[in-house]
Amino acid sequence: MPKNLILLAQADFHALNIENNAKKALKIIEESQKKGIKLVIFPEMFLVGYPVGNVLERFSQVVDENEKYLKQIAQKTKDEKVIIGFAQKDGKEIYNSIAVLSNGKIEEIIRKSNLLTNEKIYDFDVVQIDDLKCGIANFETSWNDNDFELNSLKIRKIEEFVKQNNPDILINCSASISRTNKEEEKNIFLKTLAKHFKKPIIYVNTTGSNETLPFGGMSRVYDENGEIIACAKAFEEQNFVVDLQGKNEINELPVDIENYKKQENFSFDYEKDLQRTYLSVVQSIRDYFKKTGFERAVLGLSGGLDSTVCAVLLVDALGKENVFGVSMPSKITTSGSKNDAQQLAQNLGIGFFEKSIADIFDATSNTFYDIFKNVEKNWDCRYSQSYTNDNIQARARATILWGIANEFEKCLPIATSDKSEAYMGYATINGDMSGGFAPIADITKTKLFALAKWMNKNRVQKNAIPQTIIDKRPGAELAINPKTGKPLMAEEALMPYDFLDEVIFRIENLHQTKDEMKRVEFLYEKENKISQEQKEEWLDKFFRRMSTAHYKWSIAVTAPIVDSRSINSAEYYQPIVSSRIRY
Repeated sequence: MPKNLILLAQADFHALNIENNAKKALKIIEESQKKGIKLVIFPEMFLVGYPVGNVLERFSQVVDENEKYLKQIAQKTKDEKVIIGFAQKDGKEIYNSIAVLSNGKIEEIIRKSNLLTNEKIYDFDVVQIDDLKCGIANFETSWNDNDFELNSLKIRKIEEFVKQNNPDILINCSASISRTNKEEEKNIFLKTLAKHFKKPIIYVNTTGSNETLPFGGMSRVYDENGEIIACAKAFEEQNFVVDLQGKNEINELPVDIENYKKQENFSFDYEKDLQRTYLSVVQSIRDYFKKTGFERAVLGLSGGLDSTVCAVLLVDALGKENVFGVSMPSKITTSGSKNDAQQLAQNLGIGFFEKSIADIFDATSNTFYDIFKNVEKNWDCRYSQSYTNDNIQARARATILWGIANEFEKCLPIATSDKSEAYMGYATINGDMSGGFAPIADITKTKLFALAKWMNKNRVQKNAIPQTIIDKRPGAELAINPKTGKPLMAEEALMPYDFLDEVIFRIENLHQTKDEMKRVEFLYEKENKISQEQKEEWLDKFFRRMSTAHYKWSIAVTAPIVDSRSINSAEYYQPIVSSRIRY
């Protein structure tokens, strides 16, 4: 067996399920020993998993357990080298560390950061494998910007290490989540480093999803010229064997990492990111259900875009036999919406039932009428116009879905709100925000339209989504627009989604203020004639509604991070008491 074979263990770890992760590592090592492979590389934090929140701080025995299993794994090693991520305790401190195992023992430990204080350590070491000197540069890649500085502290420390030790190759163990533009920026970072140091780089990433974090896999090797000479699969576990002296597999990636330019202007050209988005969410659903012990999903099918996209993603993640859709029309639900929901369920082959919420609405509304009349005797501050009736409908539907989940084994109700609605607070607490998982909460409305079209073209089952759903204007059908006498459309209540989603882009990616946005030209303005007064009215409404939506964000359902920036509570929090602050 050639001595230059290296195994990149692109495996899915289970956060805090240390026994499971250790068994998986042992199996991979045993298989590699049979093949005579001399170097096996696992992702960072593999044994303890990631994310771990503040569990390690509160329950130090978890760290002890992962160190116990690390020793057991080390005892199984022979003359090969195994590089694996774990959590290391040193006194009261806990570190994100890499261990080098060989000949039945732990030979080296390399620290990246303090998990309690987030202090960056960036230790490095050299592993000799026959005549190959491997430098483990456990660097923080920070690929949130492709304009990183080569003279930054972390790069200077790597440069110092390379000059002192002159390794033949650099190794980076990572646990890098998948999100818009990240894979492209990561490629620029690694390619530039390989060329800068004139050293090949082995990058090993994990795959699978843990709660809000989907990991993309796509482990790879760059040569000294920054060219990819080997690349593992995307969003799949793979024991990827690389021959440093031979020809290797270069799997097709769901994004074009070689032709990337930092996006400085809003665009509706989502095509380049749709496959990655699809794979990321499907993996997130599948792993969340598997790792939490659930098997089945129930969701409301309104005949609208959001619930439709969720249904398709659920079918592809869990199988059609494990998905059930319920159409819950009210008195103002259109026949078109009911027909679309039924047609979608039929196309997907999922369980389906229609149950009107009219009786629940009437009973609740009548009960509230008596209650409010009595409260009004004490308080003279009743709204002249409220959203009570709208919310009764949304909460009635949630009650039905939770009832089904309570009645049938391993069943979880699905929250179907999207990112555009979340920014506007255009969703009901304990209503359409209610559920056990929210697949599309980090995807904007305009991108969802593009994703629906992409899935119709690229899934094995073509055109599962009725074209009438893709063509219709979004609307919750909770109220009647007094101007039209028809169900109120979402854009009538808010603003055009083409405009709204650009505001989100400008906040998250360009960090622009409301005043700055008033002075720049939106893409929407290039294609539609609107007055400056109308533009400012929409911006004022957006920022006003966003400022009062923070409390809804803080209690939002678990959802995978998909976009380049997110209001997911896993990475963003704004004090609820700041809601009166105007931007």
